[in-house]
Amino acid sequence: MIDVHKDGDLWYVTLNRPEKANSLTPDMLATLIEVVGDAHGVAKCLILSGVGNVFSAGADLDAAKAGLATSPLWEELSTSMAALPCLTIAALNGTLAGGAFGMALACDLRIAVPEAKFFYPVMTLGYLPQPSDPKRLVALIGPARAKMILMAGQKIGADEAVSWGLIDRVVARDDLMSAALDLGRTVLAAPVSHVAGIKGLVRCE
Repeated sequence: MIDVHKDGDLWYVTLNRPEKANSLTPDMLATLIEVVGDAHGVAKCLILSGVGNVFSAGADLDAAKAGLATSPLWEELSTSMAALPCLTIAALNGTLAGGAFGMALACDLRIAVPEAKFFYPVMTLGYLPQPSDPKRLVALIGPARAKMILMAGQKIGADEAVSWGLIDRVVARDDLMSAALDLGRTVLAAPVSHVAGIKGLVRCE
């Protein structure tokens, strides 16, 4: 359910559970953590995307009821993603919801299709977001807009998301992966150490 394709220094990591809106199970989260760990110091660019029309609906419902909604795996994944010394790009093929926000917020760049929606329904579900998610959200869009999503429960469309700075670019579905690759071309031509060095200089965490 997690596909990994390595093209030299370029890694594609794809959520592949479209029949369940790419909702995440504990095994999928564990696999993602392992893949991100393997990419450390090896990949120059990692592109994260999904199969189908939804990037991820967050936690699998049955797994959430069994405790996944409050699992430390979410925070471990986003922390590992943020720590990668390569360029990380979330190529959001559709809606981003719930706990799946963490891995996308931890990426360096986020692009999305025009149909994408963004919502994080922790207020209505009664869960707290993972600790790093609100901090990264505030860093991108400011405290008031973070509260619009986390407290007011607003569902944000792609045009509004790009105007807020939640995503960096809106791209037609057919062009999504080529646009992500285009963003990674410069780092792919540079040494791993140079990529890591520049990312370290602009790291805000």
